[in-house]
Amino acid sequence: MAGTGVLEKAGAKFEEQGMLFGYTVKLLLLAAFLELVLYRLVSRLGMHMSKLAEQHEWVRVTFQALSSIGFTLLNFVSLLLFMALFILLFNKASAGRHGALDALALPAASLLTLLTVVFLFFTPGMLGSIVYNLVSFAVLVLLVAEYYVSHPFWAQRAMILSFGLGISGWLYYQTVSTAYGFLKLAAVPPLVHEVNRAGEAFMVLASILVFWAYGSTPFWSKNKTQRRRAATFWAVGASAFLLLLFMDYLLSLYDPTVADRVRKGGQGIGWIFQMGMGYTFYLPFAVYVAGLLCWGYTVVKLLTIGRMAGIGLGLMFMAGYALQLSHLTLMVVLGLLLLNLDRRRTSGASDSAANESLTMRPAAWLGERA
Repeated sequence: MAGTGVLEKAGAKFEEQGMLFGYTVKLLLLAAFLELVLYRLVSRLGMHMSKLAEQHEWVRVTFQALSSIGFTLLNFVSLLLFMALFILLFNKASAGRHGALDALALPAASLLTLLTVVFLFFTPGMLGSIVYNLVSFAVLVLLVAEYYVSHPFWAQRAMILSFGLGISGWLYYQTVSTAYGFLKLAAVPPLVHEVNRAGEAFMVLASILVFWAYGSTPFWSKNKTQRRRAATFWAVGASAFLLLLFMDYLLSLYDPTVADRVRKGGQGIGWIFQMGMGYTFYLPFAVYVAGLLCWGYTVVKLLTIGRMAGIGLGLMFMAGYALQLSHLTLMVVLGLLLLNLDRRRTSGASDSAANESLTMRPAAWLGERA
């Protein structure tokens, strides 16, 4: 981001955590994406198309096979998560010289991982779920605070605060609702639905701010390739946003019947994503698409230059808003840990440090240079 007057440098490379860790998190990102598509989304699509599956046997068999593959991937993702967290937490504990926040976040993240393992063998009741959510919230606060302190740029701080508030909205909804059920209270918890909706809005906002914090390239950049990519992204993104924002109105002018069919199709898509990722789509659909485009562009850009932040951001937002499964919570924790390993060095550093940051850039693993 030339406009901010800083020189980007990964503060920790994959090699520093060991070759096993590097390959584990890269494979984890790919497996998590496939699990999201095949298990959390496609399986819900099969439920939505139950009538069609009854009429055509091949539809039922196809969705059943994809769901089985997705469920297998869920277990595979969980194993990779445990392996990556164990290696990273062990390396951080062995390194020593932790800051105040890091010294608290390390045992908290270790405790959360241990609780997850225990609950795999012993199904937690309501009290166990409450304790798990409280520990998750504590880990989230510590990691977000560590990121806020170690990243002085306001674009990144705004992004991480928005993400933290978003996940906190879901944790509040889950914790308070479970606590009322545990205490057998029939009353509706205070502000539970309002906080849940606000959390979803903050999550969508965070997915847009990711582009500002990590992916934006000024049009006056000397890098012609980056400048051309930025112009193409802005043109495509702005066109898609405006088209989706006014699509219902334009279709109503063209043919009300077509507009009604598109609305029903949108409701089906919203139901699938609500079941799979927790998004209710109460905001305009164009806003969600804008967040998806900004997040996707940023993650791909960071992965092409080998930044840990690319994998971290990928895991954080692929976990979705509703962390209904324990491995989704661990995905968020691992993503935040990777973000905290990724650093920026200001342009005021010495020339030798600046040259080192350029010569020691991590190798690209998508076959492209920024």
